[in-house]
Amino acid sequence: MMEKHQQERNKTTEFRTMHPHAGGVDVGASSHFVAVPPGSDAEGRRVREFEAFTCGLRSIAQWLRACGVETVVMESTGVYWIALFELLEAEGFEVLLVDARHVKNVPGRKSDVRDCQWLQELHSYGLLAGAFRAPEQICVLRSYLRQRGMLVQHAGQHIQHMQKALTQMNLKLQQVVGDISGVTGMKIIRAILGGARDPQKLAQLRDARCKHTAAEIAKSLAGSYRAEHLFALRQAVDLYDTYQRKITECDVQLEAHLKTLDPQDGQIPPAETPAHRKAQGNAPQFDLRSSLCRILGVDLTEVDGLDAYTVAKVIAEIGTDMSAWPTIKHFISWLGLCPANKISGGKVLSSRTKPCANKAATALRIAAQTLYRSHSALGAFLRRMKTRLGPQAAITATAHKLARIIYSLLRKGGKYQDSGEAAYEERYRDRMLKSLQRKAKQLGYKLVSMAVETAPTATAASALVAGG
Repeated sequence: MMEKHQQERNKTTEFRTMHPHAGGVDVGASSHFVAVPPGSDAEGRRVREFEAFTCGLRSIAQWLRACGVETVVMESTGVYWIALFELLEAEGFEVLLVDARHVKNVPGRKSDVRDCQWLQELHSYGLLAGAFRAPEQICVLRSYLRQRGMLVQHAGQHIQHMQKALTQMNLKLQQVVGDISGVTGMKIIRAILGGARDPQKLAQLRDARCKHTAAEIAKSLAGSYRAEHLFALRQAVDLYDTYQRKITECDVQLEAHLKTLDPQDGQIPPAETPAHRKAQGNAPQFDLRSSLCRILGVDLTEVDGLDAYTVAKVIAEIGTDMSAWPTIKHFISWLGLCPANKISGGKVLSSRTKPCANKAATALRIAAQTLYRSHSALGAFLRRMKTRLGPQAAITATAHKLARIIYSLLRKGGKYQDSGEAAYEERYRDRMLKSLQRKAKQLGYKLVSMAVETAPTATAASALVAGG
């Protein structure tokens, strides 16, 4: 009897092999360890180590093909996986990229050999799901935009170096000019590097749109023009100009690549940009919005908080085909913008969003921060969430709502219509009123509205009157 129960238990715990011709790769900086199914290698080897050079990557593909491997799984280790992933994909293998957190080895001895065998074993049983990877053209777009973002970040560092040099000379230009890299600031800085020292003459270089007067600017430009600080300022300006040229070159490549992307059916011309919307100061200097409308078939910049540059950064991460996520909930979860509920014994231990370095989610969070003064429905939602949950959670909740709008527009098409702040507040008031009426009814009361004549500032009030 005991023997029968043991056999039944073994049957229930036995895993079914889903991918008999699966391989696993433990990716490294200098070498890769590759595991194949037992008995597939003619010499009886199950694990081999290959150099990370291109010749080694080709040897991996040859050995996998000789062993009859059809599908390969690897961890997303830094950027070392990219070259191998692209080569194996070009060779016709089905390649899965998995999150390292999803394939943690069991406690015990850990080595590169055991890691690749563990990956191969899990994949053979169909226990691993490949991470999302956009199509090739979107990956190229992503590379250009990430390169451009890096250049913008480095250029910003040299703006800080300029500010430091000015401060050391006691020139308070940054206090009277909102952005020293703007028109007024750069004119004055270049004039200083050209030998000008008279504060009055330097102040005459202010742009007409500058809020501070020429007298205020002249007052800030009286300082000590020491040679060593001027040298530091000159080098910072030269490096800033260099990065600006590189950003322009990147924009040329970006614009050319966008023209190669296939347009969507039913493409629409971009709507007129509202006058109150301003593009980001570091946005590309070409008609990015029209290119995106041609590629997507919808104008996502109509959504409050989303400008063309933000939309481009999001599309470069998620692509244009939303079928990769079966439902909108899958999409929100992939972005890391939904609560990660941890429940044990019926008690909610935590509901905070999971830590995630998703660049699309970061772009949406930044877009949400621009809605604090917006008179749109999204702006009203952000302000209400801030009052209820705090600023950080409110930004995440608004980014969540932006992601839902993007998913719906890309999946179903159509045109975004903003209901406005007043309509949102009215809907919220109706929901609150229905909730109060339901609670009053549960307690045996009736909620009625009455005019209050004694209070000159109030027009109406609500009161709970005993029912029955």
